[in-house]
Parts: sequence; structure tokens; C-alpha cells
Amino acid sequence: MPSYDLNGKTALVTGAISGIGLATATMLAQGGAKVAINHLPDDPRVDATLGKLRDQGFDVVGIPGAIGSGAEDAIVAAALGELGRLDLLVNNAGTPGVTKTVGAQLDLLTDEVWDSVLSTNLVGLFRITRAAAPALRAAHGAVVSIASISGLTSRGSSMAYAATKGGVITLTRHLARALSPEVRVNAVAPGSVDSTWQIQWTNEEVQFATDNALLKRRCTPEDIAEVVVYLGCAAAMVTGQTLVVDGGLTG
Repeated sequence: MPSYDLNGKTALVTGAISGIGLATATMLAQGGAKVAINHLPDDPRVDATLGKLRDQGFDVVGIPGAIGSGAEDAIVAAALGELGRLDLLVNNAGTPGVTKTVGAQLDLLTDEVWDSVLSTNLVGLFRITRAAAPALRAAHGAVVSIASISGLTSRGSSMAYAATKGGVITLTRHLARALSPEVRVNAVAPGSVDSTWQIQWTNEEVQFATDNALLKRRCTPEDIAEVVVYLGCAAAMVTGQTLVVDGGLTG
């Protein structure tokens, strides 16, 4: 796994108390970056998770606030207060809006599901990127957002989730243009990931994802984090792109 000298660099990772977000925050901190870990205000895992990272010598701070709730400006302000500058924003926070795969079952796609998924996965992502834009421009920084292969295919927990992730892919291209030339904006589209998540995948769904991936396994959070860190901290001439990381599941 490549490593980068990130001493003096800073990052804000949203939804970073577990899964892909935590793996990304950890990898950035391992490189020497100071990392602001955004989390839900009432998440019971915060103290233990931050304590574990600090025990390893990592420079991390917790930033409470729910993406999609209208708290995006306050989250960025709090992060800048702790970090002093911002070199990288990782838009990881997201929600499936459901606890099991509903696919195209229209009767299960309520207005509440749509509102929750849209506000968190797409509107909140835009708002926090807009709030962070001045600091990112000043630092000539980068944005990396977590999309999904569901935004490129007909797979996914629901069409609402897939629609928002397709929106993230499109928004990535537009934000890359809006924030150029100072800020690079890219996205990663994971496939099936072994991670703590709100979807309760069945054994059959897990096996399908494993059997149909060319590399014959599901992604780990670290697999995704590795690519996020690459796009955020290297890849100097890459912007407006979405990189699929799915082990060949859609290959």
C-alpha cells in the first residue's frame, strides 16, 4: 500500500466514525495529516474510536454534526477552528434510507426515504463542499466524494439510493469545473463492501457479490480508503473523474 508524507496537511472526513470513513481518516493520519472526524452528535462510539486513534499517536479531532441537517456550515467552521486550514474534504457521509434491499419496490420507497437519502447523500454533500470551498481554494486542495456502482448500474439497495449516487457522479464533474483551477474534485464508486452499514445484506446477496467479482472477494473499507487517499493526496492531473473500485463486479 503506497504511503504519502502528509505532515502539515489537514483533512475533514464526514461520517468517519466507522467503515470507509474511519479507514480513510486512519490512513490519512498514518501519513501525518491532522484529521477532523465528523460524526453524528449522539453516536456512542465516538469517545472510544477517537481514543484508540490518539493512543496510536494520530492527530485527530471529533467534529459533531449530521450531514443533510443544515449543519454543514457549522461543521466546516468547527473543523477549520481545529485544523487552521483545509487541504482535503472527503465526502463519505451517506445513508441507504432502508435496512434491507428494496430494489424497485415502489411501495417501499416512501417520501420519507427519498427525503432522508437525498438530503444526506446529495444535498448535504453539496452544501458542505460549498462551505469548504474558500478554504480548499486557499490551500489548493482536493475533494473526494464516495459515490457507488449503483449510480452507474441498476444495482443498489434502492432506486432512491442509486439516484443520489448517480447525482454524486454528475455533481463531481460540475464541482470540478466550478472549483478549478485551484481545487481538484473526484469521486470513488465502491462496489460491495464488507463494512458496518445500515443494510442487512442476506447471505445470498453477499455470496452473489463475491462470486461475480472478477477478484472473487468483496472490497474492504481499506481498499476504498487507499483510492480516496490517492485521489486526494496525489493524482495531480486528475479531476472531475469517478473511479470504480469493485474488484471487477461490474467488469
